[in-house]
Amino acid sequence: MGDRETLEYDKAEDEEAVEEIVEEIISSENAGTRIDVYLAGIFDHLSRSYIQKLIGDGYITVNGTRVKANYKLKAGELVRVEIPYTEELEVSAEPIPLEILYEDRDVIVINKPQGMVVHPAPGNYSGTLVNALLWHCKDLSGINGVMRPGIVHRLDKDTSGVIMAAKNDETHASLAKQIKDRTITRRYLALIHGVIPEPAGIIEAPIGRDPKDRKKMAVTTKNSKPAVTHYKVLERFNKYTFIECKLETGRTHQIRVHMAYLKYPVVGDPVYGPAKNEFGQTGQLLHAHILGFHHPRTGEYLEFKAPLPEYFNNILSKLRG
Repeated sequence: MGDRETLEYDKAEDEEAVEEIVEEIISSENAGTRIDVYLAGIFDHLSRSYIQKLIGDGYITVNGTRVKANYKLKAGELVRVEIPYTEELEVSAEPIPLEILYEDRDVIVINKPQGMVVHPAPGNYSGTLVNALLWHCKDLSGINGVMRPGIVHRLDKDTSGVIMAAKNDETHASLAKQIKDRTITRRYLALIHGVIPEPAGIIEAPIGRDPKDRKKMAVTTKNSKPAVTHYKVLERFNKYTFIECKLETGRTHQIRVHMAYLKYPVVGDPVYGPAKNEFGQTGQLLHAHILGFHHPRTGEYLEFKAPLPEYFNNILSKLRG
């Protein structure tokens, strides 16, 4: 039987007890890898011992069947991961200042600073946007559970700019559907390495986990999802280009991955760009500039802008000067 157990997976699924469900189809490159090692590469915020516990508790299955932590994966198998809520963990409200662009009884729109994590995760339970929102708002939606109340979409830690949160479940469902239906307006500003000759373009390239490094995303046809980014040149410099990007889809690290795929990585990107940059900037020069959506209650189209951070403007001024 190898490593696979013959016991049928009989854990009663309690959807309310599960925070996140992830499914992965194993590629030939990852065949032969232990399941705990493979998943530790995907979930870099979860320890290997915790993943082994999830496997033992039946939250992780292969083709619907429980396996042991040392089970070696085969190409084409479906791995399903259910991450349960950590009910004993309480996310604390913290008096962190917020730059609020808009707020009513349904939604709040924030200009997130670079360096702020959106929601708590193992090893990082304090100082996040959620901690700040819990102090400011007493009525966030509960759809995403105790760790991510109100969070409809995310920005990377070092991406600044406009982000919205829902104050009730009806608003959350409406905004999530708008994202799924691609009716949300999301425009970003970025400074990239290299000089793009074309005035504008469309990057249509699927994004999934990097087969060679599971902690990164990549343009790949394996276990990927469609991703579309529209870009427009705003200003060219000697070695750099200032661009606007409009997202049609919202994949993890989408702009960063797509621009690196074109050989024009975002300046300061520690994952997909050069190790060093002449500005000494920590974190990518990527800013969520405009966010537009239809208000879930009134149907009115609302659009919000977050000005470029001072450090970003200073670098542009240096290039112009």
